[in-house]
Amino acid sequence: MNLDKLKTTDGIDVAGKRVLYRADLNVPAKDGVVTDATRLERVVPGLQALAARGAKVIVLSHFGRPKAGPDKENSLGPVAATLGGLLRRHVSLAGDCIGQHAHTIVDAMKPGDICVLENTRFHKGEEKNDPAFVAALAELGDIFVNDAFSAAHRAHASTEGLTHHLPSYAGPLMMEEINALKAALEVPQRPTAAVVGGAKVSSKIPILKNLVAKVDKLIIGGGMANTFLQAQGLDVGKSLSEPDFHGTASEIMAEAKARGCDVILPTDAVIAREFKAGAASEVVNVTNVPADAMILDIGPASVANMTAHLRQCRTLLWNGPMGAFEIAPFGEGTFTLARETAMLTKAGTLLSIAGGGDTVAALNAAGVTGDFSYVSTAGGAFLEWLEGNQLPGVAALAR
Repeated sequence: MNLDKLKTTDGIDVAGKRVLYRADLNVPAKDGVVTDATRLERVVPGLQALAARGAKVIVLSHFGRPKAGPDKENSLGPVAATLGGLLRRHVSLAGDCIGQHAHTIVDAMKPGDICVLENTRFHKGEEKNDPAFVAALAELGDIFVNDAFSAAHRAHASTEGLTHHLPSYAGPLMMEEINALKAALEVPQRPTAAVVGGAKVSSKIPILKNLVAKVDKLIIGGGMANTFLQAQGLDVGKSLSEPDFHGTASEIMAEAKARGCDVILPTDAVIAREFKAGAASEVVNVTNVPADAMILDIGPASVANMTAHLRQCRTLLWNGPMGAFEIAPFGEGTFTLARETAMLTKAGTLLSIAGGGDTVAALNAAGVTGDFSYVSTAGGAFLEWLEGNQLPGVAALAR
């Protein structure tokens, strides 16, 4: 996949053109009310820019997981209304994404108008990338802009199929995401580091194997670090671990050594006998974890050691928390390391890129999301890229 082949609409005359704009409007909602509009806020500048250039902007998106055709719970109606509020303009909603309902709305559009087509997943042809469904979507547009990196790991009709029918371009959010990941993994300033946390090694084996071949330092925390410590013969008490993956952990350590990648594991830990808010806790060396205790966070010495390594680096990729950050007091390791990273970023010595649902939540809790160089909200697509996989939606644009 040659990312240099990606084209944007910069310099393209879109005045009067029908632009099928694939966005990610799959936002959290409850009882018909959007509860987190972050993704909508991020798509606003791209929509405004095209509308200001005289395009007729026709927004495509999936929403939720409807089981059998249209249903009220998975309608994009409330999302379109919220988007209109953010844009401070009327945004019409078509009753379907293909057929007469869609054509009626699109045919009535004037240059600069924005509309949202109803949930693409109301049709089975979306996820099946069905040629007939793709053709029906393509009838509504003159050009296609994919600005939904978060859905680019799916070869669906509205992410991959349309590129076979219409001149296709990457949107501004798509380019932001790709450029950030290129800066972290493809053409980084060295030395480079990756912070990888989370509960289980088993869920991040492809990521770890890909990263040891790309970064200079691999910092491992969270529950998965327990498996690495255990694989080295340490007793982790009642901590979450995966004994069946000791061999995998050892293989990753050996591969890292062979490639000159330093693996940094916790040297001390915050332990408790109970996993609940406010539980009595203490800090111990990882060689002295009591048999009846659980490791729930990295300790201050680990944070200091990890920070020292980050100070030697120019580029950082972060995925996953260092402990059970959702429950006090077991978030301090993650929060402190995140704040140290933010300070290095603001000082101009570190390019910091983070992504993944738990990661974003942890950075929000630490109050430093805005201080990182780039924070991805792409979820699955972000993780697929970290695994080294080709994303169909991106590859289609780069053809």
